[in-house]
Amino acid sequence: VNGRRTAVSYRLQTGDVVRIPPLRTAKVEQEVVDGAALKVHLPVVYEDDGLLIVDKPAGIAVHGGSGESFGVIEALRRQRPQARFLELAHRLDRETSGILLLGKKRSVLLALHEMFRAGARGGGERGADKRYQLLVAGRWMDPVRNVRLPLLKYLLPSGERRVRVADEGKAAHTVFRLLARWQGFSLLEAELKTGRTHQIRVHLAHLGYPIAGDEKYGDFALNRSLARDGLKRMFLHASKMRLPHPQDGRELELEAALPVALTRFLESVARREKQDYGGQI
Repeated sequence: VNGRRTAVSYRLQTGDVVRIPPLRTAKVEQEVVDGAALKVHLPVVYEDDGLLIVDKPAGIAVHGGSGESFGVIEALRRQRPQARFLELAHRLDRETSGILLLGKKRSVLLALHEMFRAGARGGGERGADKRYQLLVAGRWMDPVRNVRLPLLKYLLPSGERRVRVADEGKAAHTVFRLLARWQGFSLLEAELKTGRTHQIRVHLAHLGYPIAGDEKYGDFALNRSLARDGLKRMFLHASKMRLPHPQDGRELELEAALPVALTRFLESVARREKQDYGGQI
Protein backbone atom coordinates (compact mmCIF):
# COMPACT_ATOMS: atom_id res chain seq x y z
CA VAL A 1 0.00 0.00 0.00
CA ASN A 2 1.35 3.41 -1.02
CA GLY A 3 4.50 1.78 -2.41
CA ARG A 4 5.34 -0.30 0.66
CA ARG A 5 4.62 -3.78 1.97
CA THR A 6 1.83 -3.64 4.50
CA ALA A 7 0.87 -5.83 7.43
CA VAL A 8 -2.19 -8.02 7.08
CA SER A 9 -3.81 -6.07 9.93
CA TYR A 10 -3.58 -2.71 8.12
CA ARG A 11 -6.98 -1.12 7.39
CA LEU A 12 -7.28 0.74 4.10
CA GLN A 13 -7.97 4.47 4.27
CA THR A 14 -9.35 6.93 1.75
CA GLY A 15 -6.64 7.88 -0.74
CA ASP A 16 -4.51 4.76 -0.27
CA VAL A 17 -2.98 3.36 -3.47
CA VAL A 18 -3.08 -0.43 -3.59
CA ARG A 19 -0.85 -2.52 -5.84
CA ILE A 20 -1.37 -6.28 -6.22
CA PRO A 21 1.73 -8.10 -7.50
CA PRO A 22 1.34 -10.57 -10.40
CA LEU A 23 0.11 -13.98 -9.27
CA ARG A 24 2.31 -16.96 -9.91
CA THR A 25 0.31 -19.87 -11.32
CA ALA A 26 1.35 -23.27 -12.54
CA LYS A 27 1.72 -23.33 -16.30
CA VAL A 28 -0.96 -25.50 -17.87
CA GLU A 29 0.25 -27.32 -20.94
CA GLN A 30 -2.33 -27.78 -23.66
CA GLU A 31 -2.90 -31.47 -24.25
CA VAL A 32 -2.45 -32.35 -27.90
CA VAL A 33 -3.50 -35.76 -29.12
CA ASP A 34 -0.74 -37.20 -31.28
CA GLY A 35 -2.32 -39.04 -34.19
CA ALA A 36 0.69 -41.34 -34.52
CA ALA A 37 0.14 -42.47 -30.94
CA LEU A 38 -3.63 -42.85 -31.13
CA LYS A 39 -4.74 -46.36 -30.33
CA VAL A 40 -7.00 -46.35 -33.37
CA HIS A 41 -6.34 -49.17 -35.78
CA LEU A 42 -7.31 -48.14 -39.30
CA PRO A 43 -6.66 -51.04 -41.68
CA VAL A 44 -5.99 -49.86 -45.22
CA VAL A 45 -8.30 -51.58 -47.71
CA TYR A 46 -6.75 -49.88 -50.76
CA GLU A 47 -4.33 -47.01 -51.44
CA ASP A 48 -2.67 -45.32 -54.40
CA ASP A 49 -1.43 -41.81 -55.15
CA GLY A 50 -4.94 -40.33 -55.25
CA LEU A 51 -7.12 -42.55 -53.11
CA LEU A 52 -7.06 -43.92 -49.56
CA ILE A 53 -9.67 -46.43 -48.39
CA VAL A 54 -9.73 -47.59 -44.77
CA ASP A 55 -11.81 -49.98 -42.69
CA LYS A 56 -13.18 -47.69 -39.97
CA PRO A 57 -13.81 -49.26 -36.56
CA ALA A 58 -17.02 -48.57 -34.68
CA GLY A 59 -16.87 -46.00 -31.89
CA ILE A 60 -14.81 -43.33 -33.63
CA ALA A 61 -16.30 -40.41 -35.55
CA VAL A 62 -15.11 -39.67 -39.06
CA HIS A 63 -14.18 -36.13 -37.93
CA GLY A 64 -14.02 -34.09 -34.73
CA GLY A 65 -16.78 -31.77 -33.58
CA SER A 66 -20.16 -32.12 -31.86
CA GLY A 67 -18.52 -33.33 -28.68
CA GLU A 68 -15.81 -35.38 -30.40
CA SER A 69 -12.24 -34.21 -29.81
CA PHE A 70 -10.91 -36.01 -32.86
CA GLY A 71 -11.95 -38.39 -35.59
CA VAL A 72 -10.59 -40.52 -38.42
CA ILE A 73 -9.55 -37.57 -40.56
CA GLU A 74 -7.66 -35.84 -37.71
CA ALA A 75 -5.93 -39.10 -36.78
CA LEU A 76 -4.87 -39.80 -40.35
CA ARG A 77 -3.56 -36.27 -40.88
CA ARG A 78 -1.38 -36.56 -37.77
CA GLN A 79 -0.24 -40.04 -38.73
CA ARG A 80 0.60 -38.82 -42.26
CA PRO A 81 2.15 -35.35 -41.80
CA GLN A 82 3.67 -35.57 -45.29
CA ALA A 83 0.23 -35.75 -46.95
CA ARG A 84 -0.38 -32.46 -48.77
CA PHE A 85 -4.10 -33.15 -49.20
CA LEU A 86 -6.39 -35.59 -47.40
CA GLU A 87 -10.16 -35.18 -47.20
CA LEU A 88 -13.17 -37.37 -46.48
CA ALA A 89 -15.17 -38.31 -49.58
CA HIS A 90 -18.24 -39.36 -47.57
CA ARG A 91 -19.27 -40.12 -43.99
CA LEU A 92 -20.12 -43.04 -41.76
CA ASP A 93 -21.94 -42.75 -38.45
CA ARG A 94 -19.75 -42.98 -35.37
CA GLU A 95 -21.37 -46.30 -34.44
CA THR A 96 -20.94 -47.79 -37.94
CA SER A 97 -17.82 -49.66 -39.04
CA GLY A 98 -16.50 -50.43 -42.50
CA ILE A 99 -15.37 -48.96 -45.80
CA LEU A 100 -14.50 -45.25 -45.75
CA LEU A 101 -13.04 -43.37 -48.74
CA LEU A 102 -10.69 -40.38 -48.63
CA GLY A 103 -9.26 -38.33 -51.46
CA LYS A 104 -5.52 -37.59 -51.56
CA LYS A 105 -5.97 -35.13 -54.43
CA ARG A 106 -8.63 -32.48 -54.91
CA SER A 107 -9.45 -33.78 -58.40
CA VAL A 108 -10.03 -37.28 -56.96
CA LEU A 109 -12.18 -35.91 -54.14
CA LEU A 110 -14.41 -33.99 -56.56
CA ALA A 111 -14.74 -37.05 -58.79
CA LEU A 112 -15.76 -39.17 -55.80
CA HIS A 113 -18.37 -36.62 -54.77
CA GLU A 114 -19.85 -36.75 -58.26
CA MET A 115 -19.89 -40.57 -58.19
CA PHE A 116 -21.83 -40.60 -54.93
CA ARG A 117 -24.30 -38.09 -56.34
CA ALA A 118 -24.64 -40.20 -59.51
CA GLY A 119 -25.20 -43.31 -57.42
CA ALA A 120 -27.95 -41.54 -55.50
CA ARG A 121 -29.57 -40.59 -58.83
CA GLY A 122 -29.30 -44.15 -60.13
CA GLY A 123 -26.34 -43.26 -62.29
CA GLY A 124 -25.45 -46.86 -63.19
CA GLU A 125 -21.78 -47.35 -64.11
CA ARG A 126 -20.95 -43.74 -63.18
CA GLY A 127 -22.07 -44.14 -59.59
CA ALA A 128 -20.86 -45.95 -56.49
CA ASP A 129 -22.64 -49.08 -55.28
CA LYS A 130 -22.59 -49.17 -51.45
CA ARG A 131 -23.66 -52.23 -49.43
CA TYR A 132 -24.03 -52.73 -45.68
CA GLN A 133 -24.52 -55.81 -43.49
CA LEU A 134 -26.76 -55.50 -40.46
CA LEU A 135 -28.66 -57.54 -37.91
CA VAL A 136 -32.23 -56.62 -36.99
CA ALA A 137 -34.56 -57.77 -34.25
CA GLY A 138 -37.45 -59.75 -35.70
CA ARG A 139 -38.18 -62.14 -38.54
CA TRP A 140 -37.74 -60.35 -41.88
CA MET A 141 -39.76 -62.26 -44.47
CA ASP A 142 -39.02 -60.73 -47.90
CA PRO A 143 -35.98 -62.04 -49.83
CA VAL A 144 -35.74 -58.59 -51.48
CA ARG A 145 -37.63 -55.46 -50.46
CA ASN A 146 -37.47 -51.93 -51.86
CA VAL A 147 -38.18 -49.34 -49.17
CA ARG A 148 -39.05 -45.84 -50.34
CA LEU A 149 -39.87 -43.64 -47.37
CA PRO A 150 -39.07 -39.89 -47.19
CA LEU A 151 -36.86 -38.77 -44.30
CA LEU A 152 -36.92 -35.52 -42.34
CA LYS A 153 -34.22 -34.19 -40.00
CA TYR A 154 -35.24 -32.61 -36.69
CA LEU A 155 -33.69 -31.65 -33.36
CA LEU A 156 -34.44 -32.94 -29.89
CA PRO A 157 -34.85 -30.36 -27.07
CA SER A 158 -31.25 -31.21 -26.14
CA GLY A 159 -30.12 -30.08 -29.60
CA GLU A 160 -29.23 -33.59 -30.73
CA ARG A 161 -30.02 -34.42 -34.35
CA ARG A 162 -32.57 -37.08 -35.23
CA VAL A 163 -34.33 -38.28 -38.39
CA ARG A 164 -37.86 -39.61 -38.88
CA VAL A 165 -40.10 -40.74 -41.70
CA ALA A 166 -42.30 -37.84 -42.81
CA ASP A 167 -44.22 -36.98 -45.98
CA GLU A 168 -42.50 -33.59 -46.13
CA GLY A 169 -39.04 -35.18 -45.92
CA LYS A 170 -36.52 -35.88 -48.67
CA ALA A 171 -36.90 -38.94 -50.89
CA ALA A 172 -34.98 -41.96 -49.58
CA HIS A 173 -34.65 -45.42 -51.16
CA THR A 174 -33.04 -48.52 -49.65
CA VAL A 175 -33.00 -52.06 -51.05
CA PHE A 176 -32.89 -54.77 -48.37
CA ARG A 177 -31.90 -58.38 -49.08
CA LEU A 178 -32.37 -61.21 -46.60
CA LEU A 179 -29.15 -63.16 -45.93
CA ALA A 180 -30.13 -65.31 -42.95
CA ARG A 181 -32.98 -65.60 -40.46
CA TRP A 182 -33.35 -67.11 -36.99
CA GLN A 183 -36.19 -67.19 -34.48
CA GLY A 184 -35.59 -63.68 -33.20
CA PHE A 185 -33.10 -62.03 -35.57
CA SER A 186 -32.52 -61.48 -39.29
CA LEU A 187 -29.24 -60.74 -41.09
CA LEU A 188 -29.76 -58.30 -43.97
CA GLU A 189 -27.80 -56.58 -46.70
CA ALA A 190 -28.76 -52.96 -47.39
CA GLU A 191 -28.07 -51.26 -50.70
CA LEU A 192 -28.26 -47.48 -50.56
CA LYS A 193 -29.95 -45.88 -53.54
CA THR A 194 -29.89 -42.50 -51.79
CA GLY A 195 -27.58 -41.30 -49.04
CA ARG A 196 -29.72 -39.62 -46.40
CA THR A 197 -28.57 -39.24 -42.80
CA HIS A 198 -29.32 -42.38 -40.74
CA GLN A 199 -31.26 -43.74 -43.72
CA ILE A 200 -30.86 -47.47 -43.07
CA ARG A 201 -31.45 -47.11 -39.34
CA VAL A 202 -34.61 -45.03 -39.64
CA HIS A 203 -36.13 -47.07 -42.47
CA LEU A 204 -35.75 -50.26 -40.45
CA ALA A 205 -36.92 -48.78 -37.15
CA HIS A 206 -40.01 -47.35 -38.87
CA LEU A 207 -40.82 -50.79 -40.29
CA GLY A 208 -40.52 -52.39 -36.85
CA TYR A 209 -37.13 -54.06 -37.37
CA PRO A 210 -34.66 -52.00 -35.29
CA ILE A 211 -30.96 -52.67 -35.80
CA ALA A 212 -29.45 -54.63 -32.94
CA GLY A 213 -27.51 -52.29 -30.66
CA ASP A 214 -28.81 -49.04 -32.20
CA GLU A 215 -28.84 -46.56 -29.31
CA LYS A 216 -30.72 -43.85 -31.22
CA TYR A 217 -33.53 -45.68 -32.99
CA GLY A 218 -33.39 -49.18 -31.53
CA ASP A 219 -35.13 -51.22 -28.86
CA PHE A 220 -33.41 -50.00 -25.71
CA ALA A 221 -34.49 -52.89 -23.47
CA LEU A 222 -33.30 -55.37 -26.09
CA ASN A 223 -30.01 -53.50 -26.44
CA ARG A 224 -29.32 -53.92 -22.72
CA SER A 225 -29.95 -57.64 -23.03
CA LEU A 226 -27.74 -57.86 -26.12
CA ALA A 227 -24.93 -56.05 -24.30
CA ARG A 228 -25.04 -58.71 -21.59
CA ASP A 229 -24.81 -61.32 -24.35
CA GLY A 230 -21.71 -59.65 -25.81
CA LEU A 231 -23.01 -57.14 -28.40
CA LYS A 232 -21.76 -53.79 -27.15
CA ARG A 233 -22.11 -51.82 -30.41
CA MET A 234 -24.56 -51.32 -33.24
CA PHE A 235 -24.63 -54.19 -35.73
CA LEU A 236 -24.18 -52.10 -38.89
CA HIS A 237 -21.13 -52.52 -41.11
CA ALA A 238 -20.24 -50.95 -44.49
CA SER A 239 -19.13 -54.21 -46.05
CA LYS A 240 -18.84 -53.65 -49.81
CA MET A 241 -18.43 -50.90 -52.37
CA ARG A 242 -18.03 -50.98 -56.12
CA LEU A 243 -17.05 -47.90 -58.13
CA PRO A 244 -14.94 -46.82 -61.10
CA HIS A 245 -11.53 -45.50 -60.10
CA PRO A 246 -11.78 -41.69 -60.23
CA GLN A 247 -8.47 -41.37 -62.09
CA ASP A 248 -8.41 -44.13 -64.71
CA GLY A 249 -11.94 -45.56 -64.70
CA ARG A 250 -11.01 -49.16 -63.84
CA GLU A 251 -13.53 -50.86 -61.61
CA LEU A 252 -12.70 -51.13 -57.92
CA GLU A 253 -14.43 -53.83 -55.88
CA LEU A 254 -13.84 -53.22 -52.19
CA GLU A 255 -14.74 -55.43 -49.28
CA ALA A 256 -14.32 -55.19 -45.51
CA ALA A 257 -15.05 -58.35 -43.54
CA LEU A 258 -17.36 -58.25 -40.54
CA PRO A 259 -15.46 -57.26 -37.40
CA VAL A 260 -14.67 -60.08 -35.01
CA ALA A 261 -17.14 -58.82 -32.38
CA LEU A 262 -20.02 -58.98 -34.87
CA THR A 263 -18.97 -62.38 -36.22
CA ARG A 264 -18.80 -63.81 -32.70
CA PHE A 265 -22.23 -62.46 -31.84
CA LEU A 266 -23.70 -63.97 -35.01
CA GLU A 267 -22.16 -67.30 -34.09
CA SER A 268 -23.74 -67.09 -30.64
CA VAL A 269 -27.15 -66.39 -32.21
CA ALA A 270 -26.68 -69.38 -34.52
CA ARG A 271 -25.89 -71.61 -31.54
CA ARG A 272 -28.92 -70.47 -29.53
CA GLU A 273 -31.60 -70.17 -32.18
CA LYS A 274 -32.99 -72.28 -34.99
CA GLN A 275 -32.17 -70.91 -38.46
CA ASP A 276 -34.83 -71.18 -41.15
CA TYR A 277 -33.33 -69.10 -43.99
CA GLY A 278 -29.91 -68.63 -45.53
CA GLY A 279 -26.60 -70.44 -45.46
CA GLN A 280 -24.53 -71.52 -42.50
CA ILE A 281 -22.92 -68.71 -40.50
